[in-house]
Amino acid sequence: MDSSLIKVRAPATSANLGAGFDTLGMALSLYNIVTVKQTLPPGEFISEVTGEGARELTDAKSNLVIKSYLDACGAWKIENPHGFEMHSNNVIPLSRGLGSSATAVVTGVLIARELNKIKAPETEMLRVMTRIEGQPDNVAPCFLGGMTVGCWDGNDLKYVRLPSLPSDMYVVVAVPDVKVKTSDARNSLPDVVNFGDAVFNLGRAALMAAAWATGQWDMLSWGMDDRLHQRYRAKLFPGGDVIMDRVRSIPGCLGAAISGSGPSVLALSRGRPRKLAEAMCRTFSEHGVDSLFFVLEGNAGGARIEAVL
Repeated sequence: MDSSLIKVRAPATSANLGAGFDTLGMALSLYNIVTVKQTLPPGEFISEVTGEGARELTDAKSNLVIKSYLDACGAWKIENPHGFEMHSNNVIPLSRGLGSSATAVVTGVLIARELNKIKAPETEMLRVMTRIEGQPDNVAPCFLGGMTVGCWDGNDLKYVRLPSLPSDMYVVVAVPDVKVKTSDARNSLPDVVNFGDAVFNLGRAALMAAAWATGQWDMLSWGMDDRLHQRYRAKLFPGGDVIMDRVRSIPGCLGAAISGSGPSVLALSRGRPRKLAEAMCRTFSEHGVDSLFFVLEGNAGGARIEAVL
């Protein structure tokens, strides 16, 4: 049995950012670390998890890192791929709209590349990740870092990485002690949308990308507005129907949105991040929910292999 050690560090992400439904996403400076301790015979996997998901992610067969590894091996037509023993140190909260599943997908694909010595270009790596995840809004920033715009038609992927945020801009994320399943968040959305709402979101998403690309940060409050998904998803967690309006009114807030499918809420700020965090957590508390907050960087680097021994 071969001995190997691979360590992958993958960042949290926030998708949608308001108007950019299934398209926009940014990496955040909160990381899960997965270590492959040794290779095992094909079909054999051992998984140990500490931190977030230590109780929920005990079954190696259902572990998304391992499933993504096998999916990537299948995409690259690798016969009888190695099994392995791994340890996950998880910091990113589960089912909170911070891209924990995307970190698992990206990590699994990176392990498949390293263990099998695959020489795949960036575009091919992202295509495999997106096919597994279903959309590029989380896997693209997780893999590439920073802020990304991605378009996926089920086969081809086009993406752009936008410029970095200014060094004095903060990303404040409030995480309530409730979970929202991605499937429930999807099911909350209507099958048909109003034409006016579609036009509204097209304008806001275009403005968001253009403002980010040109550094016109005062436009973000408009660019992060939305009529396609947030009004429905805000009903899935306590305080969701009031928290964003309250946060946007605080001086220094450039824009706020539900992070991914929720229930976490994200705000961009130039200065006074604690005021934003306090307002978010106070709102959740008023609705009977405990919460915690992070003040993070929105220029986080993408997933990377930290060690191969």
